[in-house]
Amino acid sequence: MAKKDYYTTLGVEKGATKEAIKKAFYKLAAKHHPDKGGDEVKFKEINEAYQTLSDDKKRKEYDMYGETFANGGGAGGFGGFGAGFDPSQFQDFQFDFGDMGDAFSDIFSSFGFGGFGGREKRGADVSIEIEIPFVESVFGTERTVLVNKLSACKTCNATGANKSTGTVTCTTCNGKGKIHETRRTFMGAMQTVRECPECQGTGQIPKEKCHDCKGAGVRHVREEIKIVVPSGINNGEMIKMAGLGEGIKGGTSGDMFVKVRVASDPLWHREGYDLVMTHKIKLSDALLGIKQTVAGLDGDLEIDIPAGVSVGEILRVNGRGVPHTSRKGRGDALIKLQVELPKKLSRNAKRLVEEMREEGL
Repeated sequence: MAKKDYYTTLGVEKGATKEAIKKAFYKLAAKHHPDKGGDEVKFKEINEAYQTLSDDKKRKEYDMYGETFANGGGAGGFGGFGAGFDPSQFQDFQFDFGDMGDAFSDIFSSFGFGGFGGREKRGADVSIEIEIPFVESVFGTERTVLVNKLSACKTCNATGANKSTGTVTCTTCNGKGKIHETRRTFMGAMQTVRECPECQGTGQIPKEKCHDCKGAGVRHVREEIKIVVPSGINNGEMIKMAGLGEGIKGGTSGDMFVKVRVASDPLWHREGYDLVMTHKIKLSDALLGIKQTVAGLDGDLEIDIPAGVSVGEILRVNGRGVPHTSRKGRGDALIKLQVELPKKLSRNAKRLVEEMREEGL
């Protein structure tokens, strides 16, 4: 007879953790339960493998000697599977998911069991939106907003209890913060664990309720929030403000996310860390050259337009663009030149242009 490979039977690696083995077993047990049309032989093999690999001593001996190790070979089993095996024994087996964590909850959520604890309680996140001028998006700014939200009660530090009397052990869950419930499912009787509704999972209840939050641990408040908008922020970017979301009793506050809308500027726009604008000049200035001043976001820019400049040529002013976020310095200011051609020429101007043409210009 071929050697039984318990790891292959459960579909796990040889170095799998006990949690992974338990998770694999429950998944396969649900699939191959004889009372639900599954294969009785396969079900017995699954149980035999689990009873061995879930026991540290048996697993160690199995890894060393294989299925012939002492007390191995599945002699024990789930209530003694072997001759006279009764699949109905599995019907009343109680599953306690309280210590399984998030990984096991993902599999059984489809069965209606919900979450299984292990996570710290956390308040809801809050999202708001602000709009700022283009110049403030480049150099940064601050905003103060008023936000209506649930916040941790400062009077009782979110415990819900009067500070002078404190808290006592919850009698509903006996201080455990969770309660066990037995439910009938297609797999039989299963025991699930959920948060205690009386103490919201804290294991403690107020001896006397806080007079400000009435024992809730949180209150609706209108809070003033200061938002620091960093330089160089782009339109639509989010600013995360940790811990400024909604509070929750017995847990940590959520976060606040601020979406920043940047209004357009009549002259300038961004291209990476550079500021770009289009500057119109006369034909004569393009031909003869000229020094001019243009309005920058943080002061005037002096530009020197050379004689005979090409249409669409770009002038660069170093260090007058957007401040870098990852290193010192700024991008550049780029001025795209647009030559305005006159729609109508005077008699004298026309004569001069004709002379230019005669000279081959």
